[in-house]
Amino acid sequence: MQSPTERMRFNMIEQQVRPWDVLDPRVLAVMGELPRESFVPDAYRGLAYADTEIPLGDGSLMLAPKVVGRMLQALSVQPGDKVLEIGTGTGYVTACLAGLGGRVHSVEIDPELADAARERIAALDLGQVEVETGDGLAEPFSDGPFDVIAVTGSMPTAEPLAMLRQQLSEGGRLFAVVGEAPLMEAILETHLDAGDVRREVLFETSVPALRNVPEPQRFAF
Repeated sequence: MQSPTERMRFNMIEQQVRPWDVLDPRVLAVMGELPRESFVPDAYRGLAYADTEIPLGDGSLMLAPKVVGRMLQALSVQPGDKVLEIGTGTGYVTACLAGLGGRVHSVEIDPELADAARERIAALDLGQVEVETGDGLAEPFSDGPFDVIAVTGSMPTAEPLAMLRQQLSEGGRLFAVVGEAPLMEAILETHLDAGDVRREVLFETSVPALRNVPEPQRFAF
């Protein structure tokens, strides 16, 4: 017999994630098993399995479950993949990436969020996860290249993608949200042979921008 929390998790999968065309059985299994409530701030614990974003303070948000599902499905993380996550947040996406078998290097600019995410991840013994406090867009990481790069906040233009793209291995996948409110595009870039890149627009959304992300130039008239 399912507990109330298990029932809410099941309903999240069946009523939110799967109807949003998330059909990858590995993604559904990881999201269906991971205790999302462990990653939600105490004040919003009752919304852990709701179809909504959850405030984390300072304008940042925990992504809605269906968005996480589409991101994970698009990135197609395989066991042993080297993963870079920009924006750890509470650590929920980090845990999902690790649950799919990724060796995750996650970077969070907010020291308090980073510390709390480390504690949550350590408590669940999720395997090969490193959470670093820092600005993920400041400079390339020395431990690249990466098979997967997941950017959990938005950027107003695609300019920062150039640096991230350089850190992808051949066949590597990059997820990012590009644009300005109220309409942004979630995109997947795949690094092909000879440096070519294939870009696919996955869906439209609107999520807060990464902190310190370069602002687009505004023309003065």
